[in-house]
Amino acid sequence: MKPRLSVVVPFYNVEDYIGDCLDSLVRQTFDDFEVILVDDGSRDGSGVVAKSFCERDHRFRLVMQENQGLGPARNTGTRHAEGEYLTFVDSDDLVTRHAYEIMVRSLDETGSSFVAGNARRFNNTGGVRPSWVHTTPFALDRPATHVFEFPALARDRMVWNKVYRRSFWDRFGYEFPAIRYEDWPVTLKAHIEAVTVDCLATPVYYWRERESGESITQLKFEYSNLYDRVVSAELVLDMIDEKAPELRGEVQGLLAEIDLTALVLAFSSVPEHEQDKLIQLGQRLARRLDRQLRRDVTPYDRLQYHALQAGDVDLLRRLAQFRLDGGLRGGTPARRHPVLPWRFENQYPGLKDHPRPLPSKLYQLPRPLIDLYNSVTSIGWDDGDLIVRGTAEIRHLVNDEKSTLRVSLVHDEQRFPLEISRFEAVNSHGVPADVGFEARVPRAVLAGLPLGDKLAHFQLEMRRGLLRRQSKLRNLRPGNPHYPLGAWVTDDVWIQPTRAGNGQLVLMQMLRPYELTSARVEDGAFVLSGRLPGVETGAQFRLSRSSGGAVMPMQIQNDDGPTFTARLPLDAIHDAANPDDPFTQRTVRVPSVGEGDQNWLLATGLDRSVSAVHDGRLFRLTRSPANYVNLHEGPVRPVAETLEVGSDADGPRVTVGGPRLEAGTRFVWRRFFDNSNDYVDAQCQVSGADEHWSAGIALAELLPTAEMIEHPPLDPQAGLIDWTLFAEHARGESAYAVQLDVFLIDRLPIELQVDGRRIKVQPRASTVHLQIY
Repeated sequence: MKPRLSVVVPFYNVEDYIGDCLDSLVRQTFDDFEVILVDDGSRDGSGVVAKSFCERDHRFRLVMQENQGLGPARNTGTRHAEGEYLTFVDSDDLVTRHAYEIMVRSLDETGSSFVAGNARRFNNTGGVRPSWVHTTPFALDRPATHVFEFPALARDRMVWNKVYRRSFWDRFGYEFPAIRYEDWPVTLKAHIEAVTVDCLATPVYYWRERESGESITQLKFEYSNLYDRVVSAELVLDMIDEKAPELRGEVQGLLAEIDLTALVLAFSSVPEHEQDKLIQLGQRLARRLDRQLRRDVTPYDRLQYHALQAGDVDLLRRLAQFRLDGGLRGGTPARRHPVLPWRFENQYPGLKDHPRPLPSKLYQLPRPLIDLYNSVTSIGWDDGDLIVRGTAEIRHLVNDEKSTLRVSLVHDEQRFPLEISRFEAVNSHGVPADVGFEARVPRAVLAGLPLGDKLAHFQLEMRRGLLRRQSKLRNLRPGNPHYPLGAWVTDDVWIQPTRAGNGQLVLMQMLRPYELTSARVEDGAFVLSGRLPGVETGAQFRLSRSSGGAVMPMQIQNDDGPTFTARLPLDAIHDAANPDDPFTQRTVRVPSVGEGDQNWLLATGLDRSVSAVHDGRLFRLTRSPANYVNLHEGPVRPVAETLEVGSDADGPRVTVGGPRLEAGTRFVWRRFFDNSNDYVDAQCQVSGADEHWSAGIALAELLPTAEMIEHPPLDPQAGLIDWTLFAEHARGESAYAVQLDVFLIDRLPIELQVDGRRIKVQPRASTVHLQIY
């Protein structure tokens, strides 16, 4: 009997990753599928891993061919596929457990030509985070839509986050071209020719990136790679011109944002004998972009476009290096026009040249771009008052004591001016300046806010000379601002600072919330106690996860106010075989009481995480960024709960510690090389009692040497060196980045100076990073 779904997985030299990829397919909740493994001439052990899956699972089949590239390998797999539906997976990526269940169900319900879902990026050092290119197209569920109805789908250029109806695929005869960047010509054509398309906001695919990070800013020059990029772009542009001219703006905007930028950045490393070819290639793509689009891009993009058209290799090299060195981060500093003082000019490469290589108007800074940039650096409480610290500056300009700043708390139609103090802090360009501020919100103001569903936010207004700019307070920095503590402002009202979906800092008011007041581990179970105002006997205790939930018994007493006790046996919730996150192998459960999704428990009684090991899994009762109770289940791995900076005979020292889970674990600080998965380790000294581990290292061992730094970045915020704390088990398991306990994240970052270098210890996607500036 033919399977409903065919999964095509081409592979080439991915021995370190293909096992995890195929394991994520084995774990699918939808099981009526076949996997066509296409060995595209691998020279490592990838084929051995693939064969082992075929031997133990009849749904896996192996096809072998000489190396032809990813596109032809996908075509080969498609010819061998027999399913009603068709999908593709890259062999170093992962698929979420419920991906194919919800995607096939969607197609069954709507009859659409194909379904596409959201995606996440992941690696060890950065953890799991949203894929920015998928954020806009998949912000909402959109069943039976179309790219002409929702043009942002034209940005959906990857093939692997989709399931296609095979009859649709065959009707239009889709094949991948034998080039790199082969996805978009196929996926965009399918979007145009589909009857309807289902869009899912749920992440269905995990897209791996290099451990050192992966972006167009790290590309090294390789002409064949760039040539294929342009060929792919031309295939897409030809298709748009012929079939969908109304999508030209969306498609060309993405080409200018990603592909043309990659071509210009290649000038930073292009060999002299190849630069003429690169000029011609860049001009070939640039000529296809509409004149209006060229006007709508940023001043920097417009400048590099004109430098490309002029064939000015020297300026293109300087522009590329300027961007790679972080010159655009935080907004390039500007200067007043020497003749027209009401105008400002971006200090881009070429501005101070005599003669200037390009017209002066290309350096002009549009006044709307001179906006108020701000950030939140810490959130805390002082005797019932809320203390918010951050930075505020008018972007592109020098901010000094002549500027004035006002901060207000805004709730509905009411505005409460706040007492603030200002101080010197590092600005967005990494330079000390008068940009820091501290705002105090009195407890009386918080207690007097009208109750309701409205969220309070902070409004900033800054003046510098005749310039006046306003902005809401946003941009929460890593660490404490992402996991701030809340507090009672009256006997019944709890105020919780948190980050809204649009990035703003907001304050939630909670009137008599359900709350957890204590938690402990007892006889193989978590025992939870708390208060449930207004809840009557008979309410059920629920544990929800992305793949469903469970109901647990609970006891409610009404002797001294409505209280509860719930016992969560670890046997009843243990699920090692089916973690919701395919990379971290973790599942997050959210406790709630009664019906509805909003009856979550507030973690008012937790000042640390409560953990237990059961049947080879680590369970941790902890809190979310908004201070709701979460229950994490994952592999038995060390978690950092303490971080101290001290000194000994070797000088300043950083020591990370946590509850001991397994003896013999090795800890190292690991630094990855640019654009690579290669690394160097600095080993920690491990010590501690039976119940606690600590890993310490002298900071002098982590400071950069001259050999580590090819050239210092223009932007001091970019940092020179980034170290990540890794752990390795004695039993030989692959190394992994150490996770931070959320109660430790609330106490970060920590900054200090060592031998003239600024050092910052901070979280990144809940892993421990030490950056040196």
